[in-house]
Amino acid sequence: MEDFEELVASLTPREDNDAISSYQNTTAVACPACEEPFDDMVVCKNEFTSLNLDMNLDLCTTIDDGNVVIFTHKP
Repeated sequence: MEDFEELVASLTPREDNDAISSYQNTTAVACPACEEPFDDMVVCKNEFTSLNLDMNLDLCTTIDDGNVVIFTHKP
């Protein structure tokens, strides 16, 4: 994904561990996949990662530097 570092710099960090990094979109940045503002971005660092979601979300995905990147949208 082009401009990934610029995108990350626009977001608010929320969690960073061995499995994921998550960021909140507090400035209404557009999703690179659908071009609509997204709520959160999750970068999966491991080949197999499990996400426990407490609500239904619409998801867009892409890959950056071999890592799956998930953009969440609250319906």
